[in-house]
Order: sequence, then structure tokens, then C-alpha cells
Amino acid sequence: MDHVKAFLQEEEGVGVVEIILILVVLISLVLIFKEQLTSIVNSIFSKITSQSNSV
Repeated sequence: MDHVKAFLQEEEGVGVVEIILILVVLISLVLIFKEQLTSIVNSIFSKITSQSNSV
């Protein structure tokens, strides 16, 4: 009976669940805003390329 109580009071798995939920939210945000993120990254790289050529 003591083993069951100790198992129910153990909270080590809570951190893992929180990390998994955060990853799910981040991945879903990336999938939702994929087109916008792609256009922003492409514009940033084009600016970097154009400015590096002028140096």
C-alpha cells in the first residue's frame, strides 16, 4: 500500500508533460504561421546577402 501512495505522490513526470505541451504549442504555431515565417526569413537573408556584397 505504501508503494501505491509513493507512486501517486511522485511528481517527476510533471516536468516532462510540461515540456511536451510547450513543444506541441510551438510546433503548432510554426505550422500555422509557416508562410509568414518563410517570407520573413527569406527577406532577412536577401538583406544580409545584399549588404554583405556592398562591404
